[in-house]
Amino acid sequence: MQQFKRNNNLVGWIVFAISLITYTLTVEPTASFWDCGEFIACAYKLQVPHPPGAPLFLLLGRMFSFLALGDVTRVAFWINMMSVVASALTILFMHWTIVMIGRKVLRKSFAELTQSEGIILLLSGAVGSLIYAFSDTFWFSAVEAEVYAMSSFFTAIVVWAAFRWELVENEAEANRWILFIAYLVGLSIGVHLLNLVTLPALALLWYFKKEAKPTYKGGFIAILGGLFILGIINSGIIPGLPSMAFWFELQFVNNLGMSYGMGAIFFLLVLLAAIVLGIRYSYKAGKEVLNVALFSFVFLLIGYSTYTVALVRSGYNPPINENDPSNILNFLKYLKREQYGSRSLLYGPVYTAEIEEFKEGDEVYKMKDGKYVVYTHKPEYVYQKDQQMLLPRVWSNSGQHVALYQDMLGIPAGQKPGFGDNLRFMFSHQMGHMYMRYLLWNFVGRESDQQDAWAINVFEDTSALPDVMKNNKARNNYYYLPLLLVLFGFYLLYRKNEKDFLVTILMFVLTGVGLVVYLNSPPVEPRERDYIYVGSFYFLAIWAGLGVMQLFEWLSLIVKKPQVRWALVTILSFSAPAILAQQNWDDHDRSGRYHQIDFAKNLLNSCAPNAILFTGGDNDTFPLWYVQEVEGFRTDVRVCNLSLLGTDWYIDQMKRQTYQSSPLPIVLKKDQFLEGVNDQIMYSENPNIKEMSLPDYLDLVHKDDPRIQAQTQSGELINTFPSDSLVIPVNAMKVAQSNWFPKEFVPFLSDRLSWKLPSKNIFKGELIQLEIISNNALAGWTRPIYFAATLPNDQYLGLKESMQLEGYAYRLMPFKIQGAQDGFVNSKIMADNMLNRMYWRGLNDEKVYYHGDFYMGIPSVTLRLGTYRLADQLVREGNAPLAKKVLDHLEQIMPNKVIPYDQFSASMVGLYLLLGEESKALKMAKTMVDRNDQALDYYLSGGMRAHERDIQIALYEMNVIVSSFKESKVSPAKYKDLESKFMKQMARVQ
Repeated sequence: MQQFKRNNNLVGWIVFAISLITYTLTVEPTASFWDCGEFIACAYKLQVPHPPGAPLFLLLGRMFSFLALGDVTRVAFWINMMSVVASALTILFMHWTIVMIGRKVLRKSFAELTQSEGIILLLSGAVGSLIYAFSDTFWFSAVEAEVYAMSSFFTAIVVWAAFRWELVENEAEANRWILFIAYLVGLSIGVHLLNLVTLPALALLWYFKKEAKPTYKGGFIAILGGLFILGIINSGIIPGLPSMAFWFELQFVNNLGMSYGMGAIFFLLVLLAAIVLGIRYSYKAGKEVLNVALFSFVFLLIGYSTYTVALVRSGYNPPINENDPSNILNFLKYLKREQYGSRSLLYGPVYTAEIEEFKEGDEVYKMKDGKYVVYTHKPEYVYQKDQQMLLPRVWSNSGQHVALYQDMLGIPAGQKPGFGDNLRFMFSHQMGHMYMRYLLWNFVGRESDQQDAWAINVFEDTSALPDVMKNNKARNNYYYLPLLLVLFGFYLLYRKNEKDFLVTILMFVLTGVGLVVYLNSPPVEPRERDYIYVGSFYFLAIWAGLGVMQLFEWLSLIVKKPQVRWALVTILSFSAPAILAQQNWDDHDRSGRYHQIDFAKNLLNSCAPNAILFTGGDNDTFPLWYVQEVEGFRTDVRVCNLSLLGTDWYIDQMKRQTYQSSPLPIVLKKDQFLEGVNDQIMYSENPNIKEMSLPDYLDLVHKDDPRIQAQTQSGELINTFPSDSLVIPVNAMKVAQSNWFPKEFVPFLSDRLSWKLPSKNIFKGELIQLEIISNNALAGWTRPIYFAATLPNDQYLGLKESMQLEGYAYRLMPFKIQGAQDGFVNSKIMADNMLNRMYWRGLNDEKVYYHGDFYMGIPSVTLRLGTYRLADQLVREGNAPLAKKVLDHLEQIMPNKVIPYDQFSASMVGLYLLLGEESKALKMAKTMVDRNDQALDYYLSGGMRAHERDIQIALYEMNVIVSSFKESKVSPAKYKDLESKFMKQMARVQ
């Protein structure tokens, strides 16, 4: 037995080392897109990220950041390494878990194992854990600073600890393992809540150990008990304890006249006293179950106490302080994730439902004069009863989502979806496209890294496959090997260990299909969401490991020679993780990838000193937070996230000095932008007002003037606005004499800037934007205001005709150029920025992998489109030498071999022709036309019309190129082949 334990530990640490080395070699050297930049910035300075936060993750990240030894450019790498270590530890505990389950399949203790049984157990653990180590989704999270790697570690160690507890015969020692599990669960809350989903399965495991003759009824009751515990933790402890603390706070502050915080302190003392008394009673009365339960609750709370980090750090007003949870009011909102709203899961409206009535919901408090004062109520919406149903899946009424629901389900506009449509969407899209597709990615293979790519067709004839798909690094084919082992392991457990079969299948369902039902995803997502379901893939990999035992059993019946049998089982088993590693390495290797941070620096360097920069969602903002907070880059620019600008806490932050950035010019008082106040200002047209002075209107808003107010159904007064045509005064003479103003635009100046808002209603964030713009204008346009070039069109407030493109951002100017629907280019400033002030690391390196539509789309939209617009403007201005330099610079820093030519490249063919660069134009045109011709041959054959978007893009590019040559002076003979290929493809689609 001792020998097996040593071997088991040795093999476990070997798979740990293999994983650690793999992830270290492929780890991202800096911050990735999405949440990683925010988490790294918050870990480095212990700030407060988006709710519900991840305080334990931040604390550990802060410790790893010390390994940078003062080099701020290495901080991100070392915090990424925290995910590397956590992921390698996940593989370690997974190996040990597979071995423990496999031992139970053999129905022997470790001491009774024969040598061959010990070897097959170790082989099973190694193969299963390495399959998971090299799987697509897990590897993706293992090399970046996101919470999912550490969340997987807690899932792995909790599951391991549960099976380890099952082996312990001594009751006292077994109880200590239960307390250890409770502590781990509490700690995991400070990382991610995914770990909680395993609790019902752990309850079933507990039942099987405690009950000598288990029944299905007893097992069902155990599962319900686990679900109850899950509900207690998720709803009763995480937000429930702070809610109870706030109830005491209200009584002590409002009724007893005590100071803020006294009620919460009293509640904590009462809670601690109750726990102590309960433990003493359970000990004296000999109630073991109650004693263990209370101690488990204590250990859970100890782990959960990491959330005090958010309370403490928020009190210091750090630059990133989402929801400002420095008091119990905001802390409660933070834990409940109120910022993200809610949706119905069991019964509720579908997308055709209209609101019939508004009701006053929960009271909303503010702190005023030493009391908690109710200033409004949360709105409750009453929907049409005939437009609601059980398990509402088609629920979103976003215009884009409604159109997609109708298209996917074939429902005419205006027709209510039936319950059958609802279920069809759940099974086809949510469980099929958004889950089963991801499962197959990890155990069968992946078609490509394009958004919504399906699993690979293993038996597809690839001879006609176009190079654009054939050479896609994320085109991975595992030839069903991992999936076959999964099925073998599933079959083995079903035959030989019904208890663990039920436990693992319950874990698989809860972390997979259960989450699909709970998350209720809309018809489209901004990115792939496979990382959510990584827990269910964990249990599939456990089955894959056990599949080695089933394979060995079958080989034992067929192959009589032991040496041949062992050779076959080893080769066949390790072929699965080997092919995963070989296929996945190139598209999971992030070493050398820096563009996400260079993008952030380029966006900031597009701005003049002390600028205000309006950005959009996560990817426009989090990389900028990282470079400012960690690397201290361009801290004079105030990054203003429009996704957060409608929240009171964020507006408060914008009104404060941050590093070198002055406060934003916001005059509204706190009571005027609290939650529920001025959330939406309704359009109430006054035909007598053709144009409205924005400063005058904002002055009325500041005064809560009744002339702009209207009464709602509930009797509440809200602000309205009478005209969507706005005017701001401009001191043209003063602006013209300013050093910053381009003299060539002086003729466009007038004493007013007028424009029309694109939408009829103004939301709070837009109101704050307008106030910043108006107050800055009244101050003489002294502070530059920029809008990121990556924003959606509706977030430019209809001001595009007054926006000057200077790189990756538009600067708002005090004049407009009629017809400049996409702004206008200042070629002098933009050329200097693009050629001299921006960073382009790795965009010309073929070894660096850029992941799919999104990662390739960022440099395409920002760099290629920006370069095209700059070169086009230079051509119009007659500056041919600089236009050539700009185009050649783009080809040098981002060639086709790394980021393939796209729609903007097609337009550049025409620019090359205008500049007399015929050979360069022909070379680029031939590359693109040949590529598209090959792709269209594939798309348009054998029912490949599923690639409709790709078909339209390819035809568009070919049309732009051929049209450019036709409009040039180039001899038709030189582009005859290009034109014939385009005409051939056009004939096929007509």
